Amino acid sequence: MLYWLVVNRNLKAQNLLLLLGSYFFYAWTDWRLLSFLIVVSGLNYSLGLKIESATNEKSKRIFLYLGLLQGLGGLLFFKYFNFFVSSFNDAFHSIGISLGLNTLNLIVPLGISFFTFRTISYLLDIDKGKAEASKDWLVFFNYVAFFPSILSGPIDKAKTFIPQLESKREFNYLNAVDGLRQILWGLFKKVVIANNCAVITNDVFANYQSLPASSLVIGMFLYTIQIYADFSGYSDMAIGVARLLGFKITKNFDFPFFAQNIADFWRRWHISLTSWLTEYVFTPLSIYFRDYANNGLILAIVINFTLIGIWHGANWTYILFGFLHGIYYIPLILKGTMNKKKRLTQTGLKELFNMVKTFTLVMLTFVIFKATSITEAFDFYRHLGSKSLLQLPILNGVSLLYFGAILSYILFMLVMEWKAKTKEHALEYFGTNQPKIMRWLFYVLLLLVIYYFSSAVSNQDFIYLQF
Repeated sequence: MLYWLVVNRNLKAQNLLLLLGSYFFYAWTDWRLLSFLIVVSGLNYSLGLKIESATNEKSKRIFLYLGLLQGLGGLLFFKYFNFFVSSFNDAFHSIGISLGLNTLNLIVPLGISFFTFRTISYLLDIDKGKAEASKDWLVFFNYVAFFPSILSGPIDKAKTFIPQLESKREFNYLNAVDGLRQILWGLFKKVVIANNCAVITNDVFANYQSLPASSLVIGMFLYTIQIYADFSGYSDMAIGVARLLGFKITKNFDFPFFAQNIADFWRRWHISLTSWLTEYVFTPLSIYFRDYANNGLILAIVINFTLIGIWHGANWTYILFGFLHGIYYIPLILKGTMNKKKRLTQTGLKELFNMVKTFTLVMLTFVIFKATSITEAFDFYRHLGSKSLLQLPILNGVSLLYFGAILSYILFMLVMEWKAKTKEHALEYFGTNQPKIMRWLFYVLLLLVIYYFSSAVSNQDFIYLQF
């Protein structure tokens, strides 16, 4: 209300209110981390101006490398220092040498993986002449701290987001309505689907050694649905809130379960991260390795996806998760089909088979993502392969009616998203193709279901908040 009714006539006042709101939001979780965010913003703002105004290439390189050192150094220190220390200790301990290196009791700044990639891309784009340095500190500080997306993305690039902060924003009723629709759909996916799936998946993965293989399959399936509903639900809400404020931020998911192969899946899953790494890591590597033909392309894609794994966190499971997804690209590269895109308009048996095959591959790999260690992941696979799938599943404390309700909600989500597969989000299709009375009845019903499950099921943190 303040944003649109009080300060709407003054762009600087609007941006100031937005920044104060973002800092309040960030400090609410832990005020001690706010000073780090402000220092990072100030440093990168200054470096951007220095890079742009540098009179020789040497000075330009120095300022760029300082920014990269701060961004990557901060990321490595806060997220990976203890991991490296523990890994070195374990490696030397295995050959009988005790290093005795101590880990640190670090508080990892919230959203560091997301806002660090924002600042790095900002400096790289200025260096390459793809973007101009922001002359307004208020605009740049907002770019780094924008509250809907600072904790779990999407990762917007400066060249698309900063111009929106520099331009006067007018209230648009249709954008606001569609933003509310997208928030509603994100809430439904998180509260109704992801949180209910978590009730089962947490138990299955905690007790997989004593459960039949059929239960493990259900656990894998529901966890794949859970992580999608959880993360895409957050993204929908972030995009919807941004639209209420007059911004268009990066789309992060494009109905990935309809993907025809693994490359199609990653064009649809966590789009802002995939496109970021494609532009700043994979493309330079593929050019560097181009003399090695397919072998160079394979090496570039495997490095790129290993980095995607590392980005997720300090655990060998994430590294293996990313590495395997890179390996999955090899058949596509050898067949020359990696870059072939196909927009689904209708589905035959072949397309349906490809969807199921891709989903199964992703589902099996998410076991590694979910596990606390590689040993646990392979032990899960061992139990999955050594037990009969024909034994009836055991789901502790879950009634058949409750399980059926979860499946029906999942089916409802998939049907809605299939019908809207050419739209930005599921309710965009519904909101433009139904009579007003039907729309409002539907929205009220969704709100009632969300309200019920928000109190009936224990709250679960957003999975990607840890990254």
